[in-house]
Amino acid sequence: MSTLPIAPMEGTHLVVGAGEVGTAVALLLAEAGRPVVVVTRSGSGPDHPMIRRVAADASSAEALVTAEPNAAVIYNCVNPVYTRWVEDWPPMAAAFITYAERTGAVLATVSNLYGYGPVNVPMTEALPLAAAGAKAQVRVRMWEEAKAANASGRIRATEVRGSDYICPGPQSMLGDRVMPRILSGKGVQLLGDVDQPHTWTAPVDVARTLITVASNERGWGRAWHVPSNPPRSQREAVGDLCSAAGVASVKVSSVPSILLAVMGVFQPMLKELKETDYQRERSYVLDDSAVRMAFGIEPTPWSDLLAGMVGHYRAGGAKAT
Repeated sequence: MSTLPIAPMEGTHLVVGAGEVGTAVALLLAEAGRPVVVVTRSGSGPDHPMIRRVAADASSAEALVTAEPNAAVIYNCVNPVYTRWVEDWPPMAAAFITYAERTGAVLATVSNLYGYGPVNVPMTEALPLAAAGAKAQVRVRMWEEAKAANASGRIRATEVRGSDYICPGPQSMLGDRVMPRILSGKGVQLLGDVDQPHTWTAPVDVARTLITVASNERGWGRAWHVPSNPPRSQREAVGDLCSAAGVASVKVSSVPSILLAVMGVFQPMLKELKETDYQRERSYVLDDSAVRMAFGIEPTPWSDLLAGMVGHYRAGGAKAT
């Protein structure tokens, strides 16, 4: 696990969600000696002597207060079902703001780049949140409400935004659908233009950035981009993974649009991705200079991320299909 650039705030830390980022946040805090409460609907989460796991409904401020009545920071690391963002996000976002207002906890939210919509320049935090899609709009409203509450003095809030994750698992474009096939010498089909420059973000770097900006008043009241390695196209990223694994390069192609449309009829997730087609059809590059200059955070080296991917799947990750 990577180290933190600064010490996290004293007191108990409440982490809501135990996916890739939530787990990384909880473990980084625990390893820094901070007591952590992890809230999920099922009560799951990482195992560590400094971590207490609680089953609770994240859309209920009362449930969150019961889980931990006096957190220094509440971290929104939730990942609702993608097809239900519009329904599930608003009540959870409201509960997080209410919790922060009642307890005085800093609200630190994990977000993404959806809010900017289609742009033709590297994305900075100064770009307008002008996206028109329903999922992007719900994320925009979440930040605007938290930022307004921060500006009025009701709470202290911050947000971090990363690009597509490079990590094992089904949620990563390079994870379960790609890495096992590479290790088996099979070609891969990806979405969109596989030769467009694309930023990839490591969940552990999201976690490090989130804890850092939550723990320093210079981080409050604005959003920050997660430090990420220089962009690599999907084709280049697959080639890099092949090299890291010491295997021959595999064929990389794009899923034909007509096939994608047919698949979308039977797979709701693929249909929902239509809203963000532009992220895979054009250059999609994140500018992280602000957080590097303000806090000195650097991304995990690309070679380390590749080695981690290879090691995970060689140790028994998902099998090729």
